[in-house]
Amino acid sequence: MLKGKTALVTGSTSGIGLGIARALARQGANIVVNGFGDVDGPKAQIEALGAKTAYHGADMSRPAEIADMMKFAAATFGQVDILVNNAGIQHVASVEEFPLDRWDAIIAINLSSAFHTTRLAIPAMRAANWGRIINVASAHGLVASPQKSAYVASKHGLVGFTKSVALETATTGVTCNAICPGWVLTPLVQKQIDDRAKREGISVEQAKRELLGEKEPSLQFTTPDELGELAVFFCSDAAKNVRGVAWTMDGGWTAQ
Repeated sequence: MLKGKTALVTGSTSGIGLGIARALARQGANIVVNGFGDVDGPKAQIEALGAKTAYHGADMSRPAEIADMMKFAAATFGQVDILVNNAGIQHVASVEEFPLDRWDAIIAINLSSAFHTTRLAIPAMRAANWGRIINVASAHGLVASPQKSAYVASKHGLVGFTKSVALETATTGVTCNAICPGWVLTPLVQKQIDDRAKREGISVEQAKRELLGEKEPSLQFTTPDELGELAVFFCSDAAKNVRGVAWTMDGGWTAQ
């Protein structure tokens, strides 16, 4: 379905981003990988699906590096047809104790980076009259939790940004939508589960059940591959008039 298209997925060396990159690769898209940590492993996974890949290690808190990444993607594959703004970080603390540098970093990476990539991607998308911008927000883009003020603020901001971009491109072949997952069993969440099990002296399986039971009525984790298939839908012709939505995949979290 996406043969000849190029997708840039930020934060795609693991977790949700890698799941989305794999799903788009299965549809024939070229993939520009971005992120820290192991790069060769994720690239190999994507290439095994028959996709061409390229990697750029832009720090998503730095606008100049983001601009260089967008130029690199265009020079490598022609242009960015599908932009997935997935990069994100988290820090947990009360408002009065929240470190200033952590607040600034979360807003920069979770929210401002999406502005910088989007503003640079839209001109070519408009010229081609086709483009897909997919912002990975969160259930926390719609509802709040304590101790997560910066994350909640950034994800609410990303949902609002999605709506504005969707309105600005509403008469074109460019769409902009947000995905709002609940709990996804990524390495980051697995660490939270392991820490909880150790702290409370319970099994890892019990820690999982307790974590899900607090928020997610389905008592099931969403998987990166499921989120990837939703991204594929957004890229399909069936979704050409889906614009500005914050699409939840949260097991009923925000339905409560």
